[in-house]
Amino acid sequence: MDLATPNAFDGAFCGGLLSRRGVLHSDQQLFSGGSTDALVRAYASNAAQFRNDFAAAMVRMGGIAVLAGSQGQIRLRCSKVN
Repeated sequence: MDLATPNAFDGAFCGGLLSRRGVLHSDQQLFSGGSTDALVRAYASNAAQFRNDFAAAMVRMGGIAVLAGSQGQIRLRCSKVN
């Protein structure tokens, strides 16, 4: 989701954030003076690191189990615990 290379999966997304051209407000918050600024800078300058870290995160997320029955809940409002 970046304007520079919309049909490619690359670090240009992070470059857009550095230029304050994040497509979504929530994306731009990744580079807004907080703890993730250093990662955005690193990924913007190193596409291989971005791809490797992204792949590792997807593998970790694939291991997250679904909470069912009494272990979890379906929230009536996403922003509030029932």
